[in-house]
Amino acid sequence: MTTGEAAGETAMRPLAGVRVVELGIWVAAPAAAAMLADWGADIVKVEPPGGDPNRRTLRHVGHDADAEPPFELDNRGKRSVVLDLRAQAGQDALDRLLCRADVFLTNLRPGALERLGLDPGSLRLRYRRLVIGTLTGYGWAGPERDRAGYDVSAFWARSGIAAMLNPAGHPPPGIRPGMGDRMAAANLVAGVLSALLRRVRTGDGGVVDVSLLRSGIYAAGSDLALQQYFGKRGRTRPRTEHESPLYNCYQAADGRWFWLIALKGSRHWPGLVRALDRPYLAADERFATGRARRTNRKELIALLDEEFGRHDLAEWARRFDRCDVWWAPVQTLAEVAADPQAAAIGALADQPGMAGGPPIRTVATPVRFWDEADPKPGPAPELGEHTSEVLRELGLERAPAVGRNGADVEDHG
Repeated sequence: MTTGEAAGETAMRPLAGVRVVELGIWVAAPAAAAMLADWGADIVKVEPPGGDPNRRTLRHVGHDADAEPPFELDNRGKRSVVLDLRAQAGQDALDRLLCRADVFLTNLRPGALERLGLDPGSLRLRYRRLVIGTLTGYGWAGPERDRAGYDVSAFWARSGIAAMLNPAGHPPPGIRPGMGDRMAAANLVAGVLSALLRRVRTGDGGVVDVSLLRSGIYAAGSDLALQQYFGKRGRTRPRTEHESPLYNCYQAADGRWFWLIALKGSRHWPGLVRALDRPYLAADERFATGRARRTNRKELIALLDEEFGRHDLAEWARRFDRCDVWWAPVQTLAEVAADPQAAAIGALADQPGMAGGPPIRTVATPVRFWDEADPKPGPAPELGEHTSEVLRELGLERAPAVGRNGADVEDHG
């Protein structure tokens, strides 16, 4: 994708004309930059000679793969420039990039940024209009600010979320990759856009400080609010003892799981009774009120398990919808990929493959702008694909010398 093509395609997008320099690896900061790219920003991804390690994420865990869909998702629509930031020529090229940029995004650890002279304090002295967005594992303060952190450690484990997902005495659940990173990335995007709006008013940039730990603590906010107020929270119970039986998961006769979301029991219980076609339950004092249903939750859950085992999910779906019972299927990823509702809202997207490869089916960013068509994501760049192009734009005749590593790629948040 050439610069002209990118400009033509993004002319009507909200961030058309916004220039972003990304010094990011793995998921969190690159995901934030990819969202900005989808919305029209020009993203220059600065990589060390070895490249972003996420280019080889499947190989890191022992898979031989020709494609890297996770990398392509989080780096589409960007331009890749290889710079050695431990060499003067690389530092000079980055300086020229930042002089013309609106936003700088990074998820290197604080100490690594300080060694490179790219910490927020140093950058603020040189680029007053620049919005600096940092995404670390544990923040810029405190004794553990330089602790290495993926989302599993900083977002899930350290924040208390992992300990709450299973009942006490059970091991923490397996965590799927990138979920905490993407929530933190969305937080970073929100902060950067707010800082850009403030710059319109004041002419001054600023620093947006997002961490995986603080994002995880915010995600656990409901339970932490209870913990801080009461000194405890409701414990996570096994499914058969859930304190809210009408807000629980159940299995139909065909083995399909679904979630009842009848949280407002006084409103939803009568509809569920009609869907079950068990009118006698309406007069059963054990289940007549929310308090009674909670007190007798084991009995009610066992009763519902037996009832739901009588029909397949398609039949329950018809009954629930007819009786205004709120519910949702527990879908596999294959089912999500074929879900017509997901397709209707544009949640899935097609993008060109990297290096001229075949198009890939991928995931759209979570925001849709009603006054324009959904963006068509560009391909993820090959390592250093745009180095010469971008350096010419900066007025540099040749690429700065590249060494073994422009930055320590393990020094990330």
